[in-house]
Amino acid sequence: MEVSAMEEALPKATARRKGGLRTIPFIISNEIFEKVATFGLTANMILYLTERYLMSSAVATVVLYFWNAISNFLPIFGAVLADSRLGRFRVIALGSCVSLFGMCLLCLTAILPVYKKTPECAAGSGCVVRPWQLPLLFTSFALMSLGSGGIRPCTLAFGADQLDKRDNSAKNVRTLQTFFNWYYTVLGLSIVFAATVIVYIQQARGWVVGFAVPVVLMLTALTLFLLGSPFYVKAAANRSVTIGFVQVLVASYKNRHEPLPPETADSSSFYNKAGCKPRTPTNKLRYLNRACVLRNPGKEVSPDGAACDPWRLCTVQQVEDTKAVICVLPIWSTGIMPGVIVGQQMFPTLQAKTMERTVGKMEIPAASFGVFAILTLTVWVAVYDRVLVRPLSRLTGHVRGLSLRQRMGAGLVLFAVAMAVAAHTESVRRAAAIAQELRDPVHPDPVHMSAMKLVPQHCLTGLAEGLNLIGQIEFYYSEFPKTMSSIGVSLLALGLGFGAVLGSAIVGVIHAGTGWLPSNLNRGHYDYYYLVLAVLCAANVVYFVVCGWAYGEEGQNRVVAADAAAGEDDQEEEHKAVII
Repeated sequence: MEVSAMEEALPKATARRKGGLRTIPFIISNEIFEKVATFGLTANMILYLTERYLMSSAVATVVLYFWNAISNFLPIFGAVLADSRLGRFRVIALGSCVSLFGMCLLCLTAILPVYKKTPECAAGSGCVVRPWQLPLLFTSFALMSLGSGGIRPCTLAFGADQLDKRDNSAKNVRTLQTFFNWYYTVLGLSIVFAATVIVYIQQARGWVVGFAVPVVLMLTALTLFLLGSPFYVKAAANRSVTIGFVQVLVASYKNRHEPLPPETADSSSFYNKAGCKPRTPTNKLRYLNRACVLRNPGKEVSPDGAACDPWRLCTVQQVEDTKAVICVLPIWSTGIMPGVIVGQQMFPTLQAKTMERTVGKMEIPAASFGVFAILTLTVWVAVYDRVLVRPLSRLTGHVRGLSLRQRMGAGLVLFAVAMAVAAHTESVRRAAAIAQELRDPVHPDPVHMSAMKLVPQHCLTGLAEGLNLIGQIEFYYSEFPKTMSSIGVSLLALGLGFGAVLGSAIVGVIHAGTGWLPSNLNRGHYDYYYLVLAVLCAANVVYFVVCGWAYGEEGQNRVVAADAAAGEDDQEEEHKAVII
């Protein structure tokens, strides 16, 4: 089997004395406190902007869409930095520090006065925001996004590094799947806590206390993560990871006029790294094979076996790794639409605020209804992992029960169903508001309709996330070269980022071209907005089916571990990668 040139940075067997289950509490604890702090701030942010800064619903939604987009775009840069420069541990620690500073600034916006002291403002109208308040607010958003850009792509991959044996055995695949599932279970529980307890503190004790608590939690998260430092497996960064990807693209372009060897050509026609078993490239994306064709070995390869010009000649392994990344991109693009759905949860919060939210003697905060989505996700992940995987495995022959693409496709279908249900619920809510003559008042009374009617759409969204988003994470982690694990994991966030931008554009176009999205929900047609999303989600399902068919079998591009490199005399096990 061939040893990957891109996998030399992986830790050797002697490093396995570190890592293991004892490191997971430190990593999970850090993630719990970080997620409670972060989600505790974002869950109620739509109300903070509309009530404290007097933004309209549409403007506040666009602001949060862009904040969400930036937070999801930056992880790809954090992943590249981790995999090619600093390593995951350093990037997580640095991101946590930056995020903590951003939270401190956000807390400061709640402490300092927002409006200029004028007679008009004292009378309750014509308030003008102080010129430094919005820059301070947006700076805090930017810092928290920058921090999350280091935390999000690396934490999951860093945790998997502690357990991953770098092979493709059924036991290792099952171990990683269990880790991914329980990682999201614990994550879901922490978000439930944030959406209930932290949101309640913000509503009951005010914004200052409500923003100070996440600051303390984030500081705790950073401390716990650093305490586990002596026990972690810290895979060294491999600077050739991203460079090798670019080199293949450049080399194939430079050699675009050179003829390709016939498909029956043997390995002697292609450049393989010295010490590796010679092999030929696959015929998928055959254009890229020009990057590894040997035309004059005496001039192109130095005596030590290295390419004289790596920007014109790459190894077969580099070419195959690049193909693996490119082949994933169409399926990745189907994850943009889920980003629109996940990012538009501000509107259900505004809907809940107009409805009756009292259960018994307790009034549920409007922002806490999103907890039903997280609870559904958490329950589904636990039930699937502990109850359904084994019987499904016997039926389907897959170690994971359902294949990753089956889970992703089912999730996309449920996103469409969730939006159709949301449209129906909003239509019923609006009809009830009109029947109560609540359409015209600026501050209408609550509609005589329980906000629990919003629960089904939240539950369907949570189940869709449990199937599609977690399926995406496992798919990217499994199909990418292992030295690019952080980059693979960050693809989910990147898709959500593009989804947030698309969602912002959809809201902007609908708000500008129709009267569907006014600040007074009772005068609008938010149900039409949800129907637009349902149609787009349905179209995305068809697109996913086409992309899945074009991709072919899962695992064809998977990078797995070899017991030893070819040509090595020592018996020490090397955790390096090969292409099956």
